[in-house]
Amino acid sequence: MSEAGARLRRLVIVLGDQLDPEASAFDDFDPQLDAVWMAEVDEESTHVWSSKPRTALFLAAMRHFARDLEAMGRTVHYTRLDSPGTRGSLAAQLAADIERLRPHGLVMTAPGEWRVLQALRDVAAASDLPLEIREDRHFFCTVAEFRDHAAGRSTLRMEYFYREMRRRHGILLAPDGEPEGGSWNYDADNRAPFPRQGPGLVPPRAAFAPDDITREVLELVEERFADHPGSLGTFAWPVTRDQALESLRLFIEERLPQFGVAQDAMWPGEPWLWHAHLSAAMNLKLLHPREVVAAAEAAYREGRAPLASVEGFVRQILGWREYVRGVYWTQMPGYLGRNALEAHEPLPDWYWTGDTPMSCLQDAIGTTLENGYAHHIQRLMVTGLYALLLGVEPRELHSWYLAVYVDAVEWVELPNTLGMSQYADGGLLGSKPYVASGKYIDRMSPYCRTCPFDPAKRIGDDACPFTTLYWDFLMRHEQAMAANPRMVLQVRNVGRIDEDERAAISRRATAIRSGTISPE
Repeated sequence: MSEAGARLRRLVIVLGDQLDPEASAFDDFDPQLDAVWMAEVDEESTHVWSSKPRTALFLAAMRHFARDLEAMGRTVHYTRLDSPGTRGSLAAQLAADIERLRPHGLVMTAPGEWRVLQALRDVAAASDLPLEIREDRHFFCTVAEFRDHAAGRSTLRMEYFYREMRRRHGILLAPDGEPEGGSWNYDADNRAPFPRQGPGLVPPRAAFAPDDITREVLELVEERFADHPGSLGTFAWPVTRDQALESLRLFIEERLPQFGVAQDAMWPGEPWLWHAHLSAAMNLKLLHPREVVAAAEAAYREGRAPLASVEGFVRQILGWREYVRGVYWTQMPGYLGRNALEAHEPLPDWYWTGDTPMSCLQDAIGTTLENGYAHHIQRLMVTGLYALLLGVEPRELHSWYLAVYVDAVEWVELPNTLGMSQYADGGLLGSKPYVASGKYIDRMSPYCRTCPFDPAKRIGDDACPFTTLYWDFLMRHEQAMAANPRMVLQVRNVGRIDEDERAAISRRATAIRSGTISPE
């Protein structure tokens, strides 16, 4: 990749989640006057204990993108992790390269993390260079538009925002402007478990054999981050635009028709099921959400996928994805420190290994470490739910989610973790904490059939820790939850527990928190 030449007009900063040659940072790019700056740095894999699949995906995609930019005739100043004299952080590397390349100015598309934005702004200021930050066009809604939506609202609700976005962009609307099928939301149709015999014949995931560039990255990650969690043995994620488009095509043709009805169901040893596996490609900007939503809507219009499946998928992108980004950028930097439930327990060490007797957590964490992936219910209602009931410090869980998933960029991960999963924002993002006993997992999966714990029991050595901790959670937060209309029924059930059983629940919950899953 190119060395320094004459003094540049502008250095275009491209981060690892900005891999689009049509990004706003490239508007008016002149190959004779401008150059691209990209850097692999240790800090992006160590500020959280980034898993091997996550680090490998970012680096492989970055290297392919840099190659493609050079093929387009754009000069790329690219620092590899193993390049001589690397500075270790984006800020330090950029500062050194500014001194070497002497650009007149810097330009970039808005980054996806507050920490990175502040670091790069500081470098520009210290170098006495203008830094132009341009709108990220990979979203339906700008941050300014979301701020207008949120203005004057004491609470935010995704459903209202989602309907507004459907109307604004004309998505899944009938000719009269009303929602297709007469309803905005088909979530009630999309909550079925699999039949007892399982999900049936599930199509294989869209998998891409590593090429020479990716294999080189895999070897580097194994060597440089040998003590980091995760495995690279099954690495097959899309790392180029063409591969991402193929992943989208395969999802629309093979998975979308079956996606809806059992999208909340889980099955041991089946990590991929009918889900899209497109979030990483979208978050790296290899795919645009507009083309993903358009492909799903076209499948419905052409009779290739049912409305409930298509609407449920569109809601994840046009609704949740856009909504959490708006929450992130309108609430940072203070959002990172939110802890409304005063949760301060440490994250169990076995979240990094999967070494637990609880079948559901063993499987969810195992597939997470192997693939850098778990679907949304495994994240929300298994790993997230357990941490919420246990009372884990939200920032610790945030660091875990940011580290282990290949699609994790802070703008999307942090609100989902602190707001949706842990209720640490006190109800800003969601209207209630998503708490449930082990019976929910039993209903949505067969995990409990092979687990030593009974989801119907809340006390005793064989009581499901989820169930014990669920009742303990309601007891600890009884007063606060009683004020939430959506929690009234659950709190009322707590009132039926006598004092002796309350004490027994508390004792077992304390034992679980001490690490004794099955106390003697």
